[in-house]
Amino acid sequence: MADKKTGPKPKAPKAQKLATSKKKLASSKSKVEESVPEERAETPVPNSEVPVTAEPPASLAKAGRRSAKAAREAEAKEAKQARKEAEESGVRAEAPKEVHKPPRSRLERAGKKYRTAAELIEKGKLYSLDEAISLATQTGTTKFDSTVEMHINLNVDPTQADQNIRDTLVLPSGSGKKIRIAVFAEADEAKNAQAAGADLVGGDDFLALLDKEEVEFDVLITSPTLMPRLSKYARFLGPKGLMPNPKSGTVTKDTAKAVTEARAGRVEYRVDGAGIVHVPIGKVSFGAQKLGDNARAVAASIRAAKPASLKGIYLRSAYLTTTMGPSVKTSLE
Repeated sequence: MADKKTGPKPKAPKAQKLATSKKKLASSKSKVEESVPEERAETPVPNSEVPVTAEPPASLAKAGRRSAKAAREAEAKEAKQARKEAEESGVRAEAPKEVHKPPRSRLERAGKKYRTAAELIEKGKLYSLDEAISLATQTGTTKFDSTVEMHINLNVDPTQADQNIRDTLVLPSGSGKKIRIAVFAEADEAKNAQAAGADLVGGDDFLALLDKEEVEFDVLITSPTLMPRLSKYARFLGPKGLMPNPKSGTVTKDTAKAVTEARAGRVEYRVDGAGIVHVPIGKVSFGAQKLGDNARAVAASIRAAKPASLKGIYLRSAYLTTTMGPSVKTSLE
């Protein structure tokens, strides 16, 4: 190769080239010898004639997964996982087996008085109406004068309009419940209702009480001509069951007669979503005779309300019970 300033360089002699190549060969051999790993030192094992070759320490990087820090973290993680597995296995071995107790029946969960009263009733037996009334009055568990109730299961579908059983009747011996009767009427109707025994009678002054949401009555009776004036109070009276209704006999032209019937013990019943009718038939203090008359009147009213489209069994079952007392299965025949 020629130099721009000095011109072409002179060629080196052959002896000099040979010396240079020998130096390069010697340097390459030394590098190869350095790269060859040293032989593993043999360390004798106590009580053993066979020497064991010791493993050389692994080369560690300055950073990354092969660094000393990463190796320590990996060892700590493995030790933690081993301790966790050991603890879980120990807990599983020591934990006792859970004993599942069968759920208690409703009778076992009831109070002492209820259980004592229930012992008088034979389970699964169908009692006659007179026997059921006698047992119901004997098994009352309250200190006050309990109400005797009749619950009748009907084979009807309440979602069908013609099978939505609903009616009113006057109990022959009364209901035994003290009720407050209000009459929304004017002029002569108000006077007749008050003479019949209404507790509260009024016109515009009565509406003023409703505007204040004051309810001091259990039954509200009115005439068909005044019924539209009560429509704006439907959201207030409806949920309380106080809104007058022609089907319940509280919307009538003869308000005096409606007051007399309500005072005599008129009750209204309606089938619920499960097809069951719940009717109070009097108090325990009435005695067997009066309660029997009321029960038969309720049974006759429900039979008369049987839908014409219904085929097969109508009355499925009937029970008598008192307030907070056990029920007695009875026959309405």
